[in-house]
Amino acid sequence: MSAASPVEVEPTPTSDEVVVPAVPWVTIVWNDPVNLMSYVTYVFQKYFGYPKSRAEKLMMEVHEDGKSVVSTGSREEMERDVQAMHEYGLWATLERAE
Repeated sequence: MSAASPVEVEPTPTSDEVVVPAVPWVTIVWNDPVNLMSYVTYVFQKYFGYPKSRAEKLMMEVHEDGKSVVSTGSREEMERDVQAMHEYGLWATLERAE
């Protein structure tokens, strides 16, 4: 007679446990008095790979509204995007998506 092997059982969540969905983060590019609109469009195309029409739309949001959400994802991805925007000379921040 052989001994039975142990069986792994997934723990059952208790009613006290709350599952919080991952909230995405966003990269926001802000208007500044330094960079030309054509340069901002170029950066959005070059870094994000956006087609010219989308890059121009986002650039116009930055210009007219003072800011634009240019990317969404995990905090780590948005930190990388913000750093890249800074390297291009743009003013950018990240925050939790609403």
